[in-house]
Amino acid sequence: MSDAVPETEARPERAPAAPAPLQVPRTATGDAGADALLERLADLDHLPTDGHLAVYEDVHRGLRDALTALDARPGPPAPPSPYRSRS
Repeated sequence: MSDAVPETEARPERAPAAPAPLQVPRTATGDAGADALLERLADLDHLPTDGHLAVYEDVHRGLRDALTALDARPGPPAPPSPYRSRS
């Protein structure tokens, strides 16, 4: 007599667990655009795991675009140079 479990033994299938809120605090930054993107992360509490990637990518894209826009803004004019060339 063998103690091995036969390979043909059926195992009951389990249904995936329902989404559970992560309850991760989101602290406001004071920037309306960034705060809206951070609030988008609240959608994760109601999505199954396979839906998280799209939310993360959306938030990342928005934050990256906001940072890129900061580089594109014209800054104040440079102060005049105190030195004059002698040409």
